[in-house]
Amino acid sequence: MTDQDQKLTSPSALRNREPILQVLRDHLPASGTVLEIASGSGEHVVHFASHLPDLIWQPSDPSPEARSSISARIAEEKLETILPPLDLDASTDTWPLDKADAILAINMVHISPWAATEGLLAGAGLLLSSGAPLVLYGPYRQQGVSFVESNVAFDASLKARNPLWGIRQLDDVIACAKANDLALDAVIEMPANNLSVIFRRA
Repeated sequence: MTDQDQKLTSPSALRNREPILQVLRDHLPASGTVLEIASGSGEHVVHFASHLPDLIWQPSDPSPEARSSISARIAEEKLETILPPLDLDASTDTWPLDKADAILAINMVHISPWAATEGLLAGAGLLLSSGAPLVLYGPYRQQGVSFVESNVAFDASLKARNPLWGIRQLDDVIACAKANDLALDAVIEMPANNLSVIFRRA
């Protein structure tokens, strides 16, 4: 099998990578290691690494197919600032690293069981130092904000695929983050009814 055969693709990654990159420019540290949780196809991490070369990027994913795709993309782009992908399931208590200067999770919270979000926030609380950011991206339900029809349909399709998936209440995520010493820093409206949600370690 060639590297080309191993590469996965995500249409949404091409659409949202530039708006997310702008958020990262504004909120990531100038240097250090960025841990990406649920890196998927690897399209995001190679794009961000090519535009933010002063950071070290640590992709991860529990899926062997995803890790193969990430490795193929790293090899293709020849970016020395991206480390080999880790086998990391956010819902587990033990992660294969003990420190990060920032953590990024794109389109993970709604496409995984709530236990994965709890694990993500617990892990971030342990790995990040004071003031370091956790950046989440995806759709959320917000108290007092109408749930747009496109997200109603998307939520239904997610639950049809897996009853444990679904678009989360942002207040629930914020409460869980607070319990893990992560303070809400910013909520940024993004295209296509998504949000970037920035937490910082207390």
